[in-house]
Amino acid sequence: MTDTSTDTARIEQLFLDERTVVNRTPQVEHERKVAIYDLLEDNFFRLIDGPDGPYVLRLSIEDNRLAFDVRDVNHTPLKSFILALSPFRSIVREYLMVCESYYTAIKTASPSQIEAIDMGRRGLHNDGSDLLSQRLVDKVELDCNTSRRLFTLVCVLHIKG
Repeated sequence: MTDTSTDTARIEQLFLDERTVVNRTPQVEHERKVAIYDLLEDNFFRLIDGPDGPYVLRLSIEDNRLAFDVRDVNHTPLKSFILALSPFRSIVREYLMVCESYYTAIKTASPSQIEAIDMGRRGLHNDGSDLLSQRLVDKVELDCNTSRRLFTLVCVLHIKG
């Protein structure tokens, strides 16, 4: 990990809007915790045409749109932007279905079956993170791992009761 005291292109804190939280499965809750932990440990995130960080990021779903609220470390608002969720619906739905199959398979399936499902899961996750990067291209610069972890959190926010 780089020295965060001099690295301004990073998310230092992240908050998910928990108003839409439902009783998540232990697997989903684990994925959420890991994504946040890994994201905060190592990320590259820089506002385009905005102030330098480090940043505090609040993610939420508002009116069926993905809202990014970017603040400085004193929680002063810097920039907000919204992405339509419709381009993500299909890939998130497929990804969550494959994840469910994966969690079921690890209990009873053969290693080769688990590996095949996991490869599909990773492929969908890559597609989703690529889509997120494309949708953010004029708003923020981010690296592949940051995009992947943010996509995981987008999926978590999609889960409704």
